[in-house]
Amino acid sequence: MRSVFTKRYQRLLELLREARNDAELTQVDVSRKLKRHQSFVSKYEQGERRLDLVEFLEVADAIDVDPIKILKAVRAIK
Repeated sequence: MRSVFTKRYQRLLELLREARNDAELTQVDVSRKLKRHQSFVSKYEQGERRLDLVEFLEVADAIDVDPIKILKAVRAIK
């Protein structure tokens, strides 16, 4: 099974979307901070594109969320 379809990966995406929304940022806002197209944000949020570790850290910085907190929440999923 590809990791984008696991419960943990789905939770990761959910937490990133929630953090973006809590920060009152749009996908366009995040894409500008990342210097990427808005479609990049849309695709990883929808699970169409997998984030690698470095990209995850860049996204966490862009939405000003603690990556360790996100990872601990994902790790708790069985």
